[in-house]
Amino acid sequence: MAENDTLILVDRHDKEIGHESKQNVHDGKGLLHRAFSILIVNSRGEMLLQQRAATKRLWPLYWANACCSHPRKGEDINDAIHRRLQEELGFDCKLDYLYQFEYHASFKDEGSEHELCYVFLGKYDDKIVPNKEEVNQLRFIALDALEQDLKENPGKYAPWFILEIQELFKHYRNQLGEKVQA
Repeated sequence: MAENDTLILVDRHDKEIGHESKQNVHDGKGLLHRAFSILIVNSRGEMLLQQRAATKRLWPLYWANACCSHPRKGEDINDAIHRRLQEELGFDCKLDYLYQFEYHASFKDEGSEHELCYVFLGKYDDKIVPNKEEVNQLRFIALDALEQDLKENPGKYAPWFILEIQELFKHYRNQLGEKVQA
């Protein structure tokens, strides 16, 4: 197994307990592993959404946050978030840690996500160059419109994103407003 395909297995307290291939981590019911999600807003207060590529094994063509992935074996999460933002969207920006949560969701018979997910928030207003192997399309959406669409059409969004946005709106509105104003 390639080193860059090796993910970090953790317990519920984020203690590293081993390593496994990305394929095996997402098979069956899924093994608990470290992950991250990046939320990006612009100076107009809109959030960047990504429609996942059609070739994604789990939740293809579902809408989700700007970027999400996993730190690799031996990689610090702060290095991983900036690496992945560059790989997936062709830019980097300052990211602030918000919180972490655990979730578990299965996608048809294709596999599962079972992640201890770190959530980061950044602001970006410049050019975005999406990696077409990862991203089908991008769009910015006003937060009120996003909140309404999540209520009316939850089935078009990835499960982790729904949980993140609920938490963001419930507990992190101040940080979100500060980020937009910065």
